[in-house]
Amino acid sequence: MSCDFLALAQPGVQKLSPYVPGKPVDELARELDLDPATIVKLASNENPLGPSPKVIEAIRAQLDELTRYPDGNGFELKQKLAERYGVAIEQVTLGNGSNDILELVARAYLAPGLNAVFSEHAFAVYPIVTQAVGAQVKAVPARQWGHDLKAMLAAIDENTRVVFIANPNNPTGTWFGAEALQRFLSGVPNHVLVVLDEAYIEYADGGELPDGLSFLASHPNLLVSRTFSKAYGLAALRVGYAICSAEIADVLNRVRQPFNVNSLALAAACAALDDIRYLTESRACNAAGMLQLEAGFKQMGLDWIPSKGNFIAVDFGCDAAPVNQALLRDGVIVRPVASYGMPTFLRVSIGTEAENIRFLDVLRKALGR
Repeated sequence: MSCDFLALAQPGVQKLSPYVPGKPVDELARELDLDPATIVKLASNENPLGPSPKVIEAIRAQLDELTRYPDGNGFELKQKLAERYGVAIEQVTLGNGSNDILELVARAYLAPGLNAVFSEHAFAVYPIVTQAVGAQVKAVPARQWGHDLKAMLAAIDENTRVVFIANPNNPTGTWFGAEALQRFLSGVPNHVLVVLDEAYIEYADGGELPDGLSFLASHPNLLVSRTFSKAYGLAALRVGYAICSAEIADVLNRVRQPFNVNSLALAAACAALDDIRYLTESRACNAAGMLQLEAGFKQMGLDWIPSKGNFIAVDFGCDAAPVNQALLRDGVIVRPVASYGMPTFLRVSIGTEAENIRFLDVLRKALGR
């Protein structure tokens, strides 16, 4: 007799739907019998420049050691991060992407009877990690597509243990400034851990976005999460990190899986940190591409949400699914965001100049404009 294994799962897990990533190029090629070389993927906020040559060199240097386990403590990378940001090495926790950091937080601090607060239209992993451990989700309505920090503060209660905030936010691209962050942090009770997700912080210019790390000394309940997947171009290798108090880092390391960051990722991340030129080129490519897409949307009479990430959400004013299907048929992959409560939008990653031109041409064709 068969068994209903879904019914045996934790109640929070039963309510979850699997995370749906951006459609891979090979999958679309198989579905529509397209040449993979002709497909443009602007769906997953990946760096369009390809990896840094220094990263490739660092990976090659590690290939003869593939039979060895990685450094479980990630000493070299943690030391580089500590020196770069002026913190103690004990304050750094490494993750298998920043998603891993979010899960470590949930496993360490959330449980049935407790809750996590985050914004509507925020990153899908926040509810996933919260519900997976049986904790309650408290999603606060957004304000102009962004975080309503005042309302989020009001949503915190005696059972709140974690607040997830993203700056800038994915998939909306919205952001908040230093004064707003300071007011929020000052109002959060000491027993609540604030996770500031800065996955896209490297794309900010000047003082556009506050540097979360500068708030750590005055707010011991703050954890800043970052990643090498975006501006550093290491999405395939899955390496992220958290910087927080040594006390919180010690707790996270108690639930962190051994060897959660592999040797190639550790070596690549170290090389990426040293390649300032690549980071500068990533920012320049993103800034130029953002202007390119905004100009194209304006010419087509479309609205969009201003963004500080490496993506932009464009509004079609009606169900965006048919537009998405038309783009797919012409070999362009973007990201539907109906699951985020944004059914009239598509999220478009910033590509190279040629990729952006291809997307805009195909979009004009789909819209008849």
